[in-house]
Amino acid sequence: MRGRQREMKVVVTLVLVVVFLGLCGSSSASDAQPQKWWQSIFSGSTSSAVNPVGSSVVFPLYGNVYPKGFYYVQMNIGQPPKPYFLDPDTGSDLTWLQCDAPCVHCTTGSHPLYRPNNNLVSCKDPLCAALHSSDEYDCDHPQQCDYEVEYADGGSSIGVLVQDGFLLNLTNGERRSPRLAFGCGYDQVPGSSNHPLDGVLGLGKGKSSIASQLSRQRLMRNVVGHCLSAQGGGFLFFGDDLYDSSRIVWTTMSRDYSYYSPGFAELLFGGKSTGYKKLLVVFDSGSSYSYLNSQAYQALVSLVTKELSGKPLREAQDDWTLQFCWKGKKPFKKIGDVRKYFKPLALGFENGLKSKSLYEIPPEGYLIISSKGNVCLGILNGTEVGIDFNMIGDISMQDKMVIYDNEKEVIGWTPANCDRIPKSKMDIM
Repeated sequence: MRGRQREMKVVVTLVLVVVFLGLCGSSSASDAQPQKWWQSIFSGSTSSAVNPVGSSVVFPLYGNVYPKGFYYVQMNIGQPPKPYFLDPDTGSDLTWLQCDAPCVHCTTGSHPLYRPNNNLVSCKDPLCAALHSSDEYDCDHPQQCDYEVEYADGGSSIGVLVQDGFLLNLTNGERRSPRLAFGCGYDQVPGSSNHPLDGVLGLGKGKSSIASQLSRQRLMRNVVGHCLSAQGGGFLFFGDDLYDSSRIVWTTMSRDYSYYSPGFAELLFGGKSTGYKKLLVVFDSGSSYSYLNSQAYQALVSLVTKELSGKPLREAQDDWTLQFCWKGKKPFKKIGDVRKYFKPLALGFENGLKSKSLYEIPPEGYLIISSKGNVCLGILNGTEVGIDFNMIGDISMQDKMVIYDNEKEVIGWTPANCDRIPKSKMDIM
């Protein structure tokens, strides 16, 4: 397909029989310090409180849907902590960094490779078991936990599980550095949508995800949330004290899927049903654009094309930014220039109640302005790229706080100010 996009990331649970060498070497001599925003977002020194459950931790996000094509977060990891840029991905569980252990094959990243230091996770650790299916789980090398992850765009990472400190500035003023498990990736294959980052931040609901580990250490509740700004940037958070639950639209999280899915939805266009009512939907922050299955996608394209009939827009066949682009009499500068020509979308989820939970997608939630000044459809045909469900990607989550509450097993959303880092719920609601 044309255009820049990120695909759904799928963890492949394969046990590798790899004799891992060099992992017990000394850590890097570099003393890279945390970036300045770590000191400015929150105040307060390190605390020895035993149980700060009820707090949260917030991280700024950088990047955009277009033209960069991805968002990323800085995490400070290690002793002493060093900065790494990671792809925040709700579509996978395992966090991993490119790792000098030594590295067999690493892609170009933003920072020096992570250097492990006597911090292997053993094969017998429950976190290792969580990465593998029971029929494939073997401990030929009990001193280490091997992993392999593969992604739908063809990318992959092979490595071993390690533990190290993650610098966290909690919203209650405390500073913590819990030891969390993540992948030390020493063999990476770049995918078609490869980005110059240091690794992936797994935000899924599995046991190996960072949120699950923080919850088991009773640092905060097993809740993940993000707020992507249409202007670029935004923020990511763990914990549940940054929002007023009564002001969030909630829907049940399906237990039938390993991904964040509310189950089946009805697609609406301009407030009216399109006739497509059994669309299996997944939320994936690892995808820049949204996807519909072939039938729903073709129906949407037909509806949009019909709606543009008689409007001062015509198809821009010379613009290959995305599959469908339209040009006006002069180049457009922002979505506001064309918003009036397009109708809003919505996905209606059944709640077991009389009313549905509506996930509303305004025109700016499915359109971009290309570098040529044309307006392009940011919803793509998932069937063509092998995605067998319907995906809400970054473009359709802009200017919304989206929350994945793994304890209550619900997904929620609400319009929010994503342009500044919040210190409390009053900053965003």
